[in-house]
Amino acid sequence: MFSRIQSDIQCILDRDPAARSRWEVITCYPGLHALILHRLAHRLWGLGLHWLGRFISHLSRWFTGIEIHPAAVIGEHVFFDHAMGVVVGETAVIGDGCTIYQGVTLGGTSLYKGAKRHPTLGRDVVIGAGAKVLGGFTVGDGAKVGSNAVVTKPVPAGATAVGNPARIIEAQDDARREEVASKMGFSAYGVTQNDDPVSQAMRGLIDNASLQEEQIALLWQTLQKFAELNNQSDCMPKDVPAHQNFEADKFNHILGK
Repeated sequence: MFSRIQSDIQCILDRDPAARSRWEVITCYPGLHALILHRLAHRLWGLGLHWLGRFISHLSRWFTGIEIHPAAVIGEHVFFDHAMGVVVGETAVIGDGCTIYQGVTLGGTSLYKGAKRHPTLGRDVVIGAGAKVLGGFTVGDGAKVGSNAVVTKPVPAGATAVGNPARIIEAQDDARREEVASKMGFSAYGVTQNDDPVSQAMRGLIDNASLQEEQIALLWQTLQKFAELNNQSDCMPKDVPAHQNFEADKFNHILGK
């Protein structure tokens, strides 16, 4: 028990730059207090002492502002950062290494008792402030949910869910968009991550620019192969990246064929 508490304290010191000492974490971090009380409530719930487990959960909510149902399953090294107003439902599962910020709801959309009504978070998931994750689905390992997002469907491992209703941004798409944006001199997500029309238009332009770069590279590759067939390879650039989806129909249409 004490070794687990020490592990929780070290987890907070590792992830929160505002934490200056163990004593500060022990006395001033409600997320730690909520975890300790939840483990007691969860153990009592497992022993069939449901009312007592719920009562301790209620006391924890009163003192910490964090409401965790005693039946919820929480893994190791979970960090509730600030966490005022967090609600964790009965059938929720929180994997190891997750970070959950204030105002988060891990809620359910079903009224059937005994059903899996609340989400399952994989390992190292980050849930931003004010996000609502509603339903008995899984948020994959290493996924991120943006602040104030409303998630009602599964999130793949390593992906990011943003917006209301949430849309899924695959990790590779996110990295590609950021790479193209950096070439233009700014960060795709450092400027704005809101779902306003300007932000959506910027994302569309970045994706379009990325696609054009790929098509131009394929065009050079095609021309290079043509030049090699005609013994004119010396006039063509080298090391052109390969791709398998050159849109020849669009190219012919541009040429008027």
